Amino acid sequence: MSGPGPTEPPHEPTPGPSAERPHEPPRKPGAGGPGPEQPGHPPGAAGGPAPDRPEAGERVPDPARPPAETDAPADASGGAPPPEAPAAVPPPEPARRLSALTMVTAPIAYLRNFLVPVVIALVAGTYSVNPWVLGSTGAAIVAMLVGGLVTWRTFRYQVSADRLEIRRGLISRSRRSIPLERIRGVDITATLLHRVLGLAVVRVEAAAGGEASEEGKLDAVTAAEAERLRRVLLHRRAVLRGESAAPAGAPVLAEGAAVAEGAAAGAPGAPAAAPAGTAPGDDGDGDADTETYFTMPLSWYFYAVLSLAYLLTPFAALAAVSGVVSQGLGDAAAERSVQDAGELARDLYLRTSEGGTLLLVLIAVALLLVVLAAMPVFAVVSYAIAHWQFTLRRRGHALVTERGLFTRQSVTLELRRIRGHELWDNPLERLRRVVRLRAVVTGLGQTATRAALLPMGPRATVESVVERALLPFTGPLLRHPRAALGRRLFRAVAPFAAAAAVAAFTAPTWVAVALGVLALLGVPLGVDRYRNLGHGADAHQVSVRSGSLHREQSVVHREAIIGWKWQQSLFQRRTDLVNLQLAVGAGPGGYTAIDADMAESVAFAEGVTPDMVRPFVVREPAADPAPPRG
Repeated sequence: MSGPGPTEPPHEPTPGPSAERPHEPPRKPGAGGPGPEQPGHPPGAAGGPAPDRPEAGERVPDPARPPAETDAPADASGGAPPPEAPAAVPPPEPARRLSALTMVTAPIAYLRNFLVPVVIALVAGTYSVNPWVLGSTGAAIVAMLVGGLVTWRTFRYQVSADRLEIRRGLISRSRRSIPLERIRGVDITATLLHRVLGLAVVRVEAAAGGEASEEGKLDAVTAAEAERLRRVLLHRRAVLRGESAAPAGAPVLAEGAAVAEGAAAGAPGAPAAAPAGTAPGDDGDGDADTETYFTMPLSWYFYAVLSLAYLLTPFAALAAVSGVVSQGLGDAAAERSVQDAGELARDLYLRTSEGGTLLLVLIAVALLLVVLAAMPVFAVVSYAIAHWQFTLRRRGHALVTERGLFTRQSVTLELRRIRGHELWDNPLERLRRVVRLRAVVTGLGQTATRAALLPMGPRATVESVVERALLPFTGPLLRHPRAALGRRLFRAVAPFAAAAAVAAFTAPTWVAVALGVLALLGVPLGVDRYRNLGHGADAHQVSVRSGSLHREQSVVHREAIIGWKWQQSLFQRRTDLVNLQLAVGAGPGGYTAIDADMAESVAFAEGVTPDMVRPFVVREPAADPAPPRG
């Protein structure tokens, strides 16, 4: 399926001082690489002896100036030394302990896990005055307190030059070593107890197979120490990776990706530059390099009534209560004989047949009305607990989200790891033009919660935040062929129509009518699914949209696409449709343009990544011109 592409030189010429490599930002003074007047190796560096006299363009040390000003290499504009020069790795820190208040939080954590058995033992021991039960319960509580003391005395953590070392245990000792350059993120959480005591939990996510056991957890340190650890770990990781700050005013698209053409300092969507010497992910020394993009207003909590998941919260609570009650009734019935259970069932039947049916119906209706009235209240309350004071801000070269009422969670997402964003909603949210925002991040677990950048909110506000914090998508979405409409209608209508036809002969009439109504409702659903299909591209990003009950528009950077996949079913071949998947090394791993035109999808992929697709495209040879008539 391959054909000769356009002729290209076998070797790419090395760019000169004023040339730019493809997909690379213009080099600025001090922004990377030896300058046009600098040698490849500084004098005295490995790879060659130091010259006896300065080369052309090399600064001559001035004996009248201090060594700190003369020994530092600079480029022609007198800027900072090139990032290729090995950065000084900070010295290792001394080993530290957790906060002394761990002796309070650790026993409470142990007690929470064994709360039910301990309460049952205490109640049973008090009721029957059993000294063995009371004594064993007291011994268990004392053991939990001793466990907290042992945890505080034996737990040590140390930030060395290139690793985070965690040691713990008295009898069974463990030692965990996490390379700093493989750290993916540092999250800070604080439960209600931790916040009362001024503590926090630091979770370090490392690229070590994705197992939860490979992550480091420090529970609990002071809130100030947690913030300091986050800054230190991210800064040292950046130093070990040799990363440098992005050019001033340029949006960071991806690691090694091109800077958007025409982006200027202060332009919308371009994060402000970090201070000089600040590495990506480092937040600086304070709030000087912090910008708040969003703080959740009070009116946003009422959007919870548009989410079906939060509206069903009362039913989940009712199911839990019903489970407890049924378990208690089952235990009570088990204490009686089979004959007593039969007599109880017979009495209940007689009471119901004598007029209790109406009472039961009224109770059920009243209970249903109470639950329906409580649905919006429960939705708003549960939503507020989860997203209380949701905040999105930029710290250095990272986006930080904070939320939660009882458990406060802080998630740090590096801009260099963000490969795009997702906007998703449901039909109720679309009626109010409400949408949610989530980042497409590489190497992030639990993306449903940790990658959330904004909760439900007005689309105009969300898009303005995307314009300021990320990179907005400005291209149009191509409409899919009309054949895709037929497939959407068939999938939404045919199953219920077939079931209604079968139920008309084998089931009660109301069942067939209900299935027929569902088949009719499938028509607008199929039309809406077709209208929401689309894919497109602008100068820097690619977007794919699909879905109706859960509509999602995904936007990813061009540089993040690592492959394309065309997939056709037997029915798609008849209409020349195809599912085009964009393979991305972030988020779920790929995004699919459903039922796109085959020829158009190939041209689309070739236009986005020509070097990747062009070698596999077979073009029809041009027809030879007809010979002139003699």
